[in-house]
Amino acid sequence: MAGVASGGGGGTVGSRCQIDISENGWFSWRLTANNGRVIALGGKAYPDDKACRAAFEALCEGQEGLAGGVQHAAESNGWIWRLRDAEGRVQAVSARAYERHSTCQAAYERFRVVLSGLRGTQAVPWGDVS
Repeated sequence: MAGVASGGGGGTVGSRCQIDISENGWFSWRLTANNGRVIALGGKAYPDDKACRAAFEALCEGQEGLAGGVQHAAESNGWIWRLRDAEGRVQAVSARAYERHSTCQAAYERFRVVLSGLRGTQAVPWGDVS
């Protein structure tokens, strides 16, 4: 079911979270903007749809306590961002590597704004399972 965020901060209108199923049957989330571009990917996979959705909702609610930032991508000649929980586990990652540090930093900051906008909303804007 497609969704549109109601209320919230700027940048959340039209964004949606979609659940993907891997070849091995595990579930992960991806957050897309209203233009269809992927904003972020979940940092881990879950054994079922319910656990994956719960993890994203918990991320929205508890994101203020998470640390993150930009780092050089080991697998490419670019920059990525990661958001980690208090134990250092990756909870969200950039959907792609960026050529410039400043562009990656701006993308990270936009992601945090979207998460803040989703915090406290009545329902996360879920997209279709793919």
